Amino acid sequence: MTPTRQAAYGLTLFLTSAAALVVEIVAGRMLAPYVGMSLYTWTAVIAVVLAGLSVGHWIGGRLAAPQVAHATALRSIALALLLSGLTAGGAAPLLKGLAALLGGDTPPLLLITLLAAGVFLLPSLFVGIVSPVLTKLAIDDAPQQQGPIIGRMFALGAAGSILGTLSAGYIFISWIGSTGTLLAVAVLYLVFAILFWAGTKAKLALPLIALATAGGFGLAQIPGFAAPCEQESDYYCIRIVDFAPQSGRASAAMVLDHLAHSINDRDDPGLLYSPYLHFVALRTERLLQGRPPQAYFIGGGAFTLPRAWAARFPEATLTVAEIDPAVTAMAAKAMWLDPAAPALDIRHADARRTLDILPAAQRFDLILGDAFHDYAIPPHLVTREFHQLVLRRLAAAGAYAINVIDQSENPRFTFALVKTMQRDFPAVEVWLDDESRRRGGRVTFVVLGLREASESMVLRATEPFRRTWLRWPAEDLDARIAAAGVPVLTDDFAPVDRLMAGFVLRPDEMLR
Repeated sequence: MTPTRQAAYGLTLFLTSAAALVVEIVAGRMLAPYVGMSLYTWTAVIAVVLAGLSVGHWIGGRLAAPQVAHATALRSIALALLLSGLTAGGAAPLLKGLAALLGGDTPPLLLITLLAAGVFLLPSLFVGIVSPVLTKLAIDDAPQQQGPIIGRMFALGAAGSILGTLSAGYIFISWIGSTGTLLAVAVLYLVFAILFWAGTKAKLALPLIALATAGGFGLAQIPGFAAPCEQESDYYCIRIVDFAPQSGRASAAMVLDHLAHSINDRDDPGLLYSPYLHFVALRTERLLQGRPPQAYFIGGGAFTLPRAWAARFPEATLTVAEIDPAVTAMAAKAMWLDPAAPALDIRHADARRTLDILPAAQRFDLILGDAFHDYAIPPHLVTREFHQLVLRRLAAAGAYAINVIDQSENPRFTFALVKTMQRDFPAVEVWLDDESRRRGGRVTFVVLGLREASESMVLRATEPFRRTWLRWPAEDLDARIAAAGVPVLTDDFAPVDRLMAGFVLRPDEMLR
């Protein structure tokens, strides 16, 4: 038994196992700008990576037969790692090409699966070959230690997987981005491929390793390998899109992953392009009759309404819980937000926890839910337990408004949300702008939780846009909810993705 060789086999297995899980975490992030980062995305990614590793392990077992010579096993590992490096390194341009080819009318669930399999199956398959062959080499080197070696190699593979998961999520993506992380993995694979191919020929291996490393960093400079993000944070792929062609004014939209979240006007903060924000602002301002609002915002995005109110009501108290500091920084950099405005109190933390730990006496005229994970609201922000916390924080005449993206024909998640809120709020209303109602398809509802029902069924605005919002008649809404058979959402059971499955199963409902 040669300790040096055993250590080399173990180190290779540890690091390649880590790299395989790095690829899995990066895959979810890389798919997000094209199909979002939902439960369905992660399901496809995990299934594809596990399928690739499983097939790779099976092939590796065939290549690790007892009669296979030592040199042949080394070459098998080198070839597998070479193919792992090439397929991992080429994932970014391949993903862009496949997304362009398969986009359009491809059903979203099928698109998610095809993109995940087309880009990330082969890197997982090829690296899966390595583990059985390495284990064979380690056993051949010390056949009397077969049991301990198998146990050690399994443990090293699992430990490497843990390291890869943690390092991708906590370190690499934040510091060098998803594409840079994938290229670093490709370089790692190629370095080990060269070492196993060269064997003891260190003089030849070293320049080849240097060449592979330089090539990996060089690829990062090619446009096809560039990530489709202006900034890649711990939470989102953030992009700013010029909205001036649509508005005729200096304006911009913030896109998080693949969903446009906010539109800001440079010269007029009060110009609210999104109908749901216009509705919330108009209703709240009419209720307050000129008094500065005390408001709590669940999610900041580009801070569109907080920015508007900070400019109009300098004496307001506008607490914004935006979990991602990078989103706030981008809003300040490119969306004309002034984070130091006197009215703004920005908290970079989870909105539910932040609301819970605010001073006990603090109450709000408005609590606005506008946080999304892809097209869905994070489950812990739609449960009955959360709504009870919200109700405790509302002023006597305050309102809880939550922005909901859903289907117009059968909005099952909206029904479940209303049913849940009705358990605690004296009045729950669903509002929709008339243009969206007539258009149908994907719409944005505003669900209101109130202590007293609104007096009117219609709300109209003439400035800065002529708009009309209609309230869903209560009797019809209650009848639809009863017929839908949706659950009450709780911290123990909040199947948000299942209730919104129509977005994934119907191509015309997919967010673009």
